[in-house]
Amino acid sequence: MSKASFIKELSLPAIAAPMFLISGPQLVIECCKNGIVGTFPALNQRTSEGFEEWLIEIKKALSDFEKESGKKAAPFGVNLIVHHSNPRVEADLALCVKHEVPLIITSLGAVSELVDTVHSYGGLVFHDVIKKRHAEKAAEAGVDGLILVAAGAGGHAGTINPMPLVSEIKKIFKKTILLSGCISTGRDIASAMQMGADLAYMGTRFINTEESKAPKAYQDMIIDCGASDIIYTAAVSGVAANFLAPSLNAMGITEDMLAKKSKVDFGEELTAKNDEAKAWATIWSAGQGVTTINNSLSVSDLVSDLKTEFKAAIEEQYKLLKVYK
Repeated sequence: MSKASFIKELSLPAIAAPMFLISGPQLVIECCKNGIVGTFPALNQRTSEGFEEWLIEIKKALSDFEKESGKKAAPFGVNLIVHHSNPRVEADLALCVKHEVPLIITSLGAVSELVDTVHSYGGLVFHDVIKKRHAEKAAEAGVDGLILVAAGAGGHAGTINPMPLVSEIKKIFKKTILLSGCISTGRDIASAMQMGADLAYMGTRFINTEESKAPKAYQDMIIDCGASDIIYTAAVSGVAANFLAPSLNAMGITEDMLAKKSKVDFGEELTAKNDEAKAWATIWSAGQGVTTINNSLSVSDLVSDLKTEFKAAIEEQYKLLKVYK
């Protein structure tokens, strides 16, 4: 029941989460070069052939970096949608095995056969969950880590406060725990550690980086919005998620429309011409952590700032030991 060994080799206990239409090779590469785990969804490439091209590009860039700098890059990861409506699961998994992707992040299904396949080449599998029941099933499947998607997270978030969620899951799962939800600063990362997480899982903060694929208007909206501007609805994809209210308003989305829930079908997202993909391209997701995001930086500068904030927060907490004896 050990923790993921790569954690001790990171510059910060953090993973840049895989974001639909946002995460690409450039973002992944820069994260890994700066000592945190970079990830991307396989479906961000519209074909398995394109997906393999990205894997080759990322592996080569990180290999070159290590040779030139003498430093070790952080591992990278791929998000696979394990759902019956995704026809690419087997093909994309085969490519992950071929290229020995260090970390596989699974969503919408924890399957022991997939876990065994990844373990066969030494890879790790982390699975995202929003409640205890999902965590129990993933644990039974043998995953190496659980990503606890708490209330306020960007994308397909849960509704449980992070404090009880971490506490509840740690009682039944002794491997690596990741916390997701409103983590935008180094202080937030430190708070996640204090709650019992092993890693912070950060999405929204990395939308506002120079290397992300997010358009400037998206990044500007994140800067302009606060926590109250985040709307939780299942109307966009059929699975409840958090979105920026101004982007919903701009598309003419009404309250009646937000109350509807459509059938999940990630297979239909495999082409950019699909209405669903168009919606995600113009209706923008973000978490309540937007409230502390006020700029767009390079990944290098962002990680540097996060490190400074993280260390300052830990030092402040240490001083409390002298106050409360």
